[in-house]
Amino acid sequence: MSRPFLKWAGGKAQSLNDIYKYIPKTYGSYYEPFVGGGSLFFLLKPATAFLSDANWELMTTYKVVKESVDGLIERLSNMKVDKDFYNELRKQNPKELSNIDAAARMIYLNKTCYNGLHRVNSKNEFNVPFGNYPNPTVCDKGNLKMCSKDLAKADLQATYFENVLSNVKENDLVYLDPPYLQLKDNSFVTYTKAGFCVEDHERLAQCFDEMVAKGAKVLLSNSDTAWARERFAKYKIVELQSRRSINSKGDGRGKIGELLVVG
Repeated sequence: MSRPFLKWAGGKAQSLNDIYKYIPKTYGSYYEPFVGGGSLFFLLKPATAFLSDANWELMTTYKVVKESVDGLIERLSNMKVDKDFYNELRKQNPKELSNIDAAARMIYLNKTCYNGLHRVNSKNEFNVPFGNYPNPTVCDKGNLKMCSKDLAKADLQATYFENVLSNVKENDLVYLDPPYLQLKDNSFVTYTKAGFCVEDHERLAQCFDEMVAKGAKVLLSNSDTAWARERFAKYKIVELQSRRSINSKGDGRGKIGELLVVG
């Protein structure tokens, strides 16, 4: 069985069983506009899926896994786990590379960087230090091939959530897992240079309302905050506890309170 090929901040591996309880037995198309590591997608393996994210590099990697997995595996198999090699690769601009090289770079850095954290600075440059792990698996050939098969019929786009959610229809299934509302100052929201602010969350909440009104099944994950509880008070709210292992600071890891909004 396939599993996410990237470790991603906010990944849902720990709470999949809780989320799965609210997945309808039948549905039309599946939409996930903050796909990240894609834990729920790889679990459900929907027949028709629209996966997207505002992170161009992430979605380029998905497309390469889907369309050019053998070439990707060849690149990854020739990459050595070495701090100097890591630092040289980190300096490269992925948009100046071929798609296969950009995807190989992203997976390599993800597997060998400190704590599996994907973070960019104000110049949109990846700036996480080398992880110095004894034997990281840079190329998981078997899993990459299974992921490629699962993605074969998926529509993949690097775009903002509104651009895909406007297409949602009655009986479609939508899972929303945006960068979480901040719980404290060291909360992690820098998946992309732009981040994700409260105004973005409100725009997403309006999309949530519109999709539910169309008759779609919509699930949304977020941190347990007063804003989220008040904004989604008319819907079913499920309290969850999830363990977070990815954070730039140790006190940002461990169990945190989360909400699953069911519309």
